[in-house]
Parts: sequence; structure tokens; C-alpha cells
Amino acid sequence: MSIISVKDMCLWYGDHQALKNVNIEIPEKSITAFIGPSGCGKSTFLKTLNRMNDLIPGVKITGDIRYEGTDIFSKEVDVNNLRKEIGMVFQKPNPFPMSIYDNIAYGPRTHGVRSKAALDEIVEKSLKDAAIWDEVKSRLKKNALSLSGGQQQRLCIARALAVEPKVLLMDEPTSALDPISTSRIEELALQLKKKYTIIIVTHNMQQALRISDNTVCFLMGNIVECGKTEKGAFDKTIDGDFADWSEEEKGNALKTFGESGTGYSVLDIIHNFEKVLADKLVFNNLNLVTMKNVRENQPTIVR
Repeated sequence: MSIISVKDMCLWYGDHQALKNVNIEIPEKSITAFIGPSGCGKSTFLKTLNRMNDLIPGVKITGDIRYEGTDIFSKEVDVNNLRKEIGMVFQKPNPFPMSIYDNIAYGPRTHGVRSKAALDEIVEKSLKDAAIWDEVKSRLKKNALSLSGGQQQRLCIARALAVEPKVLLMDEPTSALDPISTSRIEELALQLKKKYTIIIVTHNMQQALRISDNTVCFLMGNIVECGKTEKGAFDKTIDGDFADWSEEEKGNALKTFGESGTGYSVLDIIHNFEKVLADKLVFNNLNLVTMKNVRENQPTIVR
């Protein structure tokens, strides 16, 4: 069952059209990953779903976006309530400069919760749901800015959960984190999808493979491909020169092809890795004559 439905949606920043005829259904209680190159419209579309783009001057939006069957741009829709039900976690952790407790209690207080006992319960539950309670329960009155980057991001997730949303939007939530913190956020997302619908923007295709149920590929403002995420796409046996490639080396090649304009979509690359690597035309287009060049000459690692 879809919790969000989008039909023929277009968006302009002034004269620049950033999104073009977007059509998509977001299933509830699942993780949907948005992938694609920088500037392709992923984050713009994400922020449209809870009307964050309303805050940007000169934005024009057409088409139909429905949340639980209701047009989110209807005059009857309270934007504050919409953002309560569709919460957001940003790329960079942004805790408020106040105590850990007050960060979590901020949303409920804004929506009218005044009882100390009720706030205590909400704070504890939210921190537990975000898998950070055991790390902070003895220092709830400490400033949230004293936490590590990974802890701050989980605190921001807890803050979003405190107002009991149904959908959680995550805009590259692990891009500024170390591998251990990234792993914790991914594990948390897999737990949270039992209760919430999660939509995540990521540049990390390995991450999309690890945690998403559905993958949507954006390119130049269009959705060029979407569908179920094929788990274990790298578990197939790769013959010949590819047999001993590590995940890191595969990631290098994926990044190369994903940015090359060779005609392969990102999902083609993920789902048909052996076929793409075996295509000599791709190597010619990239001026990479041998597989060895791709394997050894890539400075950037997709983590």
C-alpha cells in the first residue's frame, strides 16, 4: 500500500526546471532509496514531500502529491501537522544548542505537551527508538553539542521521532559520518522501517543495496528507473578477470561508470555488473583500455 503518491509533478526554481514529470508511489513501512548524481533533483524532491521547498522564494510546483490520499497543497492542510507526520533528518547533524533532553522535548512542547511525566516518557522512548538511550541516559542535561557526530545524528533522528511521524525523510544522513557511525545509522533504519516509512537520499550505491527495499534513480530532474532493490547483486560469481575483485574495487568501477555517461543507468550497473564490465565499448568511452586500469587507477572510493 502506498503512503505517498506523486503524479506529473514538476518543480521550477525561477526559470530553471529542477524536476520534470515525476511519477512515483512510495510504499509504507519500507525503505526507499533515491540515488543519482549531484544536482539531479533527489534532495529537491525529498524536500517537496513535506513542503520544505515552500520556504524558498521563486519555487513553482505543479502536479499532484498526495499523502495518505490527501493533496498536500490543499488549503485545508496544516503545514505544521504535515511536517509533524513527515519528519526530516538532514545531511549534517543539526542539534539545537540546548540539552539533550530539551532537544527531544522541543517538538512535543511545540505541539502542546506540557506534562513533565509525559515529556519524560517521550524523551526516553524516542532515544531508545534511535538506539542512543544507553549512551546518553546519564547526561540528559548536558549540551547536545558535546556529543560525537554519529551520536548527534542519532539524536536528530530521535528528535524527529518524538513527534510520532509516519514518514521519515533522510537527506544523506551518513555522508558526514565515519564507517562505524554509518553502520549504526543503517542498522537503525532497518529497525525503524517496522514502524515508519523511510525515504533516504544517498550517493552510496552500496548503502542503497544494503538497506533499501526500493531504489529510485534520478537523472537531470527525471526519474529514469525505479523498482525493487535486488539484494545480493554482488553475490554472483564473476568470471575471468573479475573473480577476485574486492567490494572496494567494485565500488570504484561503479563510480566510474555511474559518472561516465556511457548509456547505462545506475540500476543497470548494480544489477548487471558483470555485463557492464565486460562491455569493451564502455572502456573505450572512458579511455580505459583494460580492466586493470579501472581497478588500479581510481582515486575515489565508494564506501
